[in-house]
Amino acid sequence: MGGLFGVISREDCVADLYFGTDYHTHLGARRGGMSVYDEQKGFQRAIHNIENTPFRTKFEQDINEMHGTMGIGCISDTDPQPIMIRSHLGSYALTTVGRINNIEELVAEVFKNGGSHFTEASGSVINNTELVAALINQCDSIPEGIRYAQKRIDGSLSLLLMSPGGIYAARDWVGRTPIIIGKKDGAYCAGFESFSYLNLGYHYVRDLEPGEIVLMTPDSCEQVMEPNNRMKICAFLWIYYGYTTSCYEGVNVEVMRNRCGALLAKRDKGIDADYVAGIPDSGIGHAIGYANESGICYARPFIKYTPTWPRSFMPRHQTKRNLIARMKLIPVEQLIHDKKLLFLDDSIVRGTQMRETVSFLYQSGATAVHIRSASPPSMFGCKYLNFSRSKSEMDLIARQVIRDFDGDDRYLEEYCTDNTERYHAMVDEIAKRLNFTSLKYHLLADVQEAVGIDPDRLCTYCWTGKE
Repeated sequence: MGGLFGVISREDCVADLYFGTDYHTHLGARRGGMSVYDEQKGFQRAIHNIENTPFRTKFEQDINEMHGTMGIGCISDTDPQPIMIRSHLGSYALTTVGRINNIEELVAEVFKNGGSHFTEASGSVINNTELVAALINQCDSIPEGIRYAQKRIDGSLSLLLMSPGGIYAARDWVGRTPIIIGKKDGAYCAGFESFSYLNLGYHYVRDLEPGEIVLMTPDSCEQVMEPNNRMKICAFLWIYYGYTTSCYEGVNVEVMRNRCGALLAKRDKGIDADYVAGIPDSGIGHAIGYANESGICYARPFIKYTPTWPRSFMPRHQTKRNLIARMKLIPVEQLIHDKKLLFLDDSIVRGTQMRETVSFLYQSGATAVHIRSASPPSMFGCKYLNFSRSKSEMDLIARQVIRDFDGDDRYLEEYCTDNTERYHAMVDEIAKRLNFTSLKYHLLADVQEAVGIDPDRLCTYCWTGKE
């Protein structure tokens, strides 16, 4: 995935930038970067690998050496960022969040229009942020260039661009990812996560609208390009990868997850379980909502060991992700042995980690393990955001079952519809393959109700295949 944070102030802003960027570390674990601007020293930048070392540790020395009144920072699972650009539009630093599906088409366009080269990494990979800069540079002004990039990119793009005149913040054309503005006396900030600036003394101003572009100075945040009138913010933002204390479109993540679990419980009558638990950490809010609604006691049969282990989906190899997932979850045997357990997880994607977890619970003496998913079955790999490492839709457990049932996807729409015989047969087969006592997925309508904004403004592509 990835996160970004920017701040502009009348005073030195490096400390605010450092802590604000660090608060986005849950969104990625490959690289961190910061760039600051000072009128005397110009642009300064630091980028570090954070796969095995926390962001704060890697940048402790840099914040003592960097000075400036504005800066942008990022957490990235892909490209080294921010990048530094000198063009006919002047010098600027740029960081992005999103995904570009039409890279080859856009590269050919840049070459045709006079672009000379791109930096190429191993495997012939082009830095997506550098490609965004090349698109911006096709135009006569920075706002026009950003708008051009927003419209030309197939996928998604939110960005921060820092020039000597201020920081431009631009939200994705249909708002798939958020950018949220904060303010304190003599300073403005913009970030992916709304909580990232609260402990720094900023207060909430507003969410940018889809496609909206603003220019921030220490004393103002002015719109330079009007928003698009179409919203498709990712619903999975609330269910999984958003942080629990954040709010998007005015809806808090933890509150949504509590509602989500409660709605699951209302449709799940007569379940026989001693405890309700959440798969740490993203399943906990859903489990609390389920427990409060059902009256079944909430407990923690697994405790996540957080001091050293990174998030389990971050390593590139599935075997390593499985190992880390197992190593960081420590069981409490007294809450497992001879107990009937009901676990809530944010989603069931490939099912490999869940299969191992359930197997270990049985080995530890559990007599029943019921699983409830806070999202509908994952049917399609996301083509808009880089939050999943699945290389093929056939990695998805639901699609594997469908293929084994039918040999092809001719009935796929029926499997995506939660009141059909094929849907129920698929769910039963997934439960059988993963050795669950029972399995239920959340209904799409209930997810939409739990979020609480207009369903037409939510992207649910990963469950429905429809924008």
